[in-house]
Order: sequence, then structure tokens, then C-alpha cells
Amino acid sequence: MFDNSVKWPNGARCAVMLTFDFDAETLWTSRNEANWTRPGILSQGRYGAKVGVPKILDTLDEAGVPATFFIPGWTVENHSARCEAVLKAGHEVAHHSYSHRWVSDDPAAEVEEFEKGLEAFKTVLGVRPRGYRSPAGEVSAGLFKLLAEHNMLYNSSLMDDVMPYRHRFNDGAAGPVELPWHWSLDDAPYALFAVANPRPIFTNEHMFKVWTDEFREIYRWGGLFNIIFHPQITGRPSRIALLRELIAFIKTFPDVWFATGTDVAEAWIAAGEPEAR
Repeated sequence: MFDNSVKWPNGARCAVMLTFDFDAETLWTSRNEANWTRPGILSQGRYGAKVGVPKILDTLDEAGVPATFFIPGWTVENHSARCEAVLKAGHEVAHHSYSHRWVSDDPAAEVEEFEKGLEAFKTVLGVRPRGYRSPAGEVSAGLFKLLAEHNMLYNSSLMDDVMPYRHRFNDGAAGPVELPWHWSLDDAPYALFAVANPRPIFTNEHMFKVWTDEFREIYRWGGLFNIIFHPQITGRPSRIALLRELIAFIKTFPDVWFATGTDVAEAWIAAGEPEAR
């Protein structure tokens, strides 16, 4: 049944966030610094910047839908023209650490990654992101205080709901809005391949079925369909077609709202922060 406690704008029944984690080379170097000296491995990340992002922007433009690009600060600095193209196309850019390192077990490194990443957005793009997504969903207990200290509107790192909700601190103070995601709605588990860690590459038909089955039920619940793509994965030719087909499928459902992370968080707050359950 439709959850009437969640009021999406203009009577929409379901919110859809198309998000792109534009990691570029950091996807490969963050877990193994030796990859900086391996051009073959790095070329996968460069593909995302060189080919993936432009093709994705074309696809989004043809469909007339907005998206949110979560970008590490290193990518902002080293692929600035592509990041500027994202902004010029009218999409949201959001914070995704500086180097994509997993630092949840190192509070000092987590602060450094966060603040260095923010500085890259300010210095290179002249913008201040309003949302954050941690690399691979790895977060520390202190992250939410860090987000609040930097006045971040929302976080999209946890997987404990299909509705937005507000983080609360022990003293009752309000933290950022959480926009949950899940591995099943991420292209990486299905199609990210590395020789050092080989695993099957699933067919587009398999991915399409998982994603559309998830969408149907989230739509029925009146929830948030928050899906993650990586330009170096979904930017491949057949997966650009998959993205186009997925958007077209979603558009066959009435009262669907395509929105950025900021749009969703602001709408949820404007609706009075309804409880998801």
C-alpha cells in the first residue's frame, strides 16, 4: 500500500534519485596505492571521465531528468572539466570524500578526507555541496557530528530504510537527513571487474530485472528509489542503453518524481519529516 505518511511534491507517489559516483581513478587507488603505477588498471577509471560522464549527461538530457553526482575531491581537481560539465547541465554535485579511502576506523583521517574534499569543491568549482556519501557506505560513529558541523543537509551512506529520516544526536539535536541506498541498487556488485578479485559480470537483463523489481515495490510503498551508477561502469555502451531503458521504464508509472538529493531532503523536511514507519 502507498504510505500516505510520506508526502512527495505535487502528489507524487514515489521519489527517484539517479545518482552517479564519479570516482574515476580513485576507485582503484583508494584500496591499493600501488595501482597509481598501473596504467591498465587506472584506464578503467579514466574511461569514466573520458567517455562515461559525457554519454551519461547526453542520456539524462535526452530523458529530461536530473541527477546527483557524488564526486571525490581528487576527481574534482583532476577531472575539473567533466565536473564543470555536470554543473553546466544543471545536475547536483555532492561530496564523496577526497580520495575515496575507507577511513571509518581512523577519525583524524576521516576529518582530513572530508575537509580536503570540501576545499576542492570550493577552490575548483566554486560550489559548496549540500550532501555527502561515504565511499562504499563505510562510516564511523563520528561522521554524523562532522556532517552537522559542516552544515550538510543530507547524507546518503546507510542502508536501513527506503524512506528518508532524520539523524538525531544524544541530546536530541537534529542531524542531517539520511537518504538510504542499498547494494542491490548499485551497478558495482554486478559489473565491476578486477583481475585481482575476479567475479562474474552479470548481464544487463539480470541487472534490469533486479532494479525494476525493486522499483515496482518501492513505488508501491511510496518510498525513495535511490540508485547508484558509476560512470566507468554504466558509461559502457550497452549500459548506457540500460540506463536509457531503466529511465523509460520508470516513466511508464504515473506520479513519479525524479529529483536530486537536495530536492528529496528539502521536500521531506517541508512535509514535516514524517516517520517512515
